[in-house]
Amino acid sequence: MELTNRNPNEHQIIEGCVHSKTWAQKLVYEQYSSIMMGVCVRYASDRETARDLLQDGFIKVFSNIKTYTGTGSFGGWIRRIFVTTALEYLRKNDALKQSTSIDDYDYSIENMDVSILDKISADELMQCIEKLPIGYRTVFNLYAIEGYSHLEIAKMLHISENTSRSQFMRARKMLQKSVQTLNN
Repeated sequence: MELTNRNPNEHQIIEGCVHSKTWAQKLVYEQYSSIMMGVCVRYASDRETARDLLQDGFIKVFSNIKTYTGTGSFGGWIRRIFVTTALEYLRKNDALKQSTSIDDYDYSIENMDVSILDKISADELMQCIEKLPIGYRTVFNLYAIEGYSHLEIAKMLHISENTSRSQFMRARKMLQKSVQTLNN
């Protein structure tokens, strides 16, 4: 299928990618690269690693495009590939070994003045998230941003469900302190 329509629909773009058409791959990249870079940055410890994950993720998208069934959104399918790519990178580099059990966790989470969040920008919040230890950041991203359950996270990261919960709680506590520091 050659590009005959100046405004191809999503189905035509996906079909073009299935047939390795450069125009289609370029459109997918242009549409999703900035969003997926945001996903990569949330999981990577630096921008260079995030760019590598972005490249690896798009290679996987285009290599596996034939497996996209049309069930669910195309953007959601791409996001899952990028999250999986980031998790594979973290596992390969043993970045997720620093997990602790919820049994070892101090449950005292300080009450935070929610109005503080109104005073910081999204970029400042993302910088606070980026400063979290990799294990905490990963679980926080998967739970709070990607919307996975602790059971799903536990399966993805090969940890216990309680460990996922404790990592999230610790991440939240660290974020609270970090955000409060921004406003002092």
